Order: sequence, then C-alpha cells, then structure tokens
Amino acid sequence: MSSSSARLIDGKALAQRVRSEVAERVTQLKDQGITPGLTVVLVGDDPASHVYVRNKALACEQAGMNSNIIRLAADTTQADLLELIHQLNHDSSVHGILVQLPLPAGLDEHAVIEAIDANKDVDGFHISNAGLLLTGKPLFRPCTPYGVMKMLEDAQVSLRGAEAVVVGASNIVGKPMALLLQAEGATVTLCNSKTKDLRAHTLRADILVVAVGRPHMITGDMIKPGATVIDVGINRLDNGKLAGDVDFDSARAVAGAITPVPGGVGPMTIAMLLVNTVEAAERLLTH
Repeated sequence: MSSSSARLIDGKALAQRVRSEVAERVTQLKDQGITPGLTVVLVGDDPASHVYVRNKALACEQAGMNSNIIRLAADTTQADLLELIHQLNHDSSVHGILVQLPLPAGLDEHAVIEAIDANKDVDGFHISNAGLLLTGKPLFRPCTPYGVMKMLEDAQVSLRGAEAVVVGASNIVGKPMALLLQAEGATVTLCNSKTKDLRAHTLRADILVVAVGRPHMITGDMIKPGATVIDVGINRLDNGKLAGDVDFDSARAVAGAITPVPGGVGPMTIAMLLVNTVEAAERLLTH
C-alpha cells in the first residue's frame, strides 16, 4: 500500500455516535410518555432482506425504541398488504412504517409505498416526501443518502462549489443523493447505465458516490487524485465475501478519503432510519 493511501471514513464509528444521540432523544420522549415505535413489514423469504430487517429491529431495541417485525408469506395479496398498512397508519403507537424492498413478484411496490402515511414514511420514499425533498423542504430524507451526507459532514468534506458525481440514478439512493448534495451547494452530475464515457465524468469528481450494485466497477484509474469516494454498493461475491462497487485497493491509492465495504455506508443507513423514526415521534409533541 502506498504511503499516500486515502484516509478511511469509518461509518461504523460514526453510526455508533449517531445511535447514542438517538438513544438520548428516545429517553427524553419516554419522559413525556412517548416511546418511539418502528414497524417493519417483511413479505416473503428473501435471505438478504431477513438479515437487514433483523439488524434494523435490533438497532431500534438498542436505542430504547419499540420495534415490531410483521412477517408475511410470499403469496400475500396486494389487498391484504394494503389493509395491514392501513391499520398501521391508524395505530398511534407506530411512528415509523417500513416495508422492506424488494417485494415478491406480483406486488405493486409503488402502490404499497404510496399507501403508507407520509408522516410515518421513515424510508422517505413516499411521493410526497420525494416532492418535499425536491423543493428543499424535506420531512424525511431517504436513509442511505442521509447517512452519506452525515459522513461527508463528519469527515469535514467541503461541498460548496465542489464537483460531485453520483453513479446510479435510483429513487432510493441516486436521485435523492443528487438533491441533497445540490442543496449543500455542490455541482452535481448524475450518471446512469446509459452514460457515455463514465470515466470522463468520474475523473472530474471531487466527491464520487457510487450506488450501482456492480462489484469493483469503479477502479483507481477512474478517480481524481485526492477525491472523496463514497461506496454505497454491497455485493456478495462468489466466494461469499462482501465487496463494494468500487475496487477498494486501487481506489485507495488515489483517493483522498474513502469508505470501506463493509463498515462504511451500511451502518449509517440503519442509524439514519433511527433518526427518522425518532423525528417522527418528536413531531407529535410539536403538533
């Protein structure tokens, strides 16, 4: 490894600090008679989803919140799922509702997300929350991009006037990521699978955020020297190991700062889910 290797942005350590702050806010809410509650709905038996859901529930419990996992069979009908969401919308002990994606084939993800009360949409995917984010007045920021912003802030990466390139244009990460960076004064380029000459774009980036789901897609020769590289990808390789979308070893030799996989963005996503849930509960006190 070269002596000029990038400093690591440790998502695990930052997530612990965020979770401690959340636990303090939960204690304050409990003193006022409110215990924040998150309900996660898991449809079907996707093994990765099971792991994510378990981790989310555990994080909630550690912060002193109520967490409830509702597991439904893969053949659950759209009508039954919507009826359950309707019940959760009207349950005052539930402050956050999260339907774990992806849903089994035959279920309409868009309709399911739209059925969630926007004030309980702690994932920040509801069309009204997406619109509020677009207009610069977010109610809930989607957890992964929100976590990335927190990491950049903690690492004291200057965003004003910086060239930021986001690779991957999903509704869950890429698009909201671009909006959040733009809101902080960055000049943002949003690349997708049809981008011509991706390398020309990534080489301009002072801040490069990669969220594609293709292991080792971004290599060191695609990175501007000294850039901050945020790797959102989590891919399981054939040998069972986890890898990001960035080729870590070659990137680390060029970048100024970089997130590892695992231990980077992943822990922050869950930490910000807790932040959104506690915020949803706190809003009840101000209304």
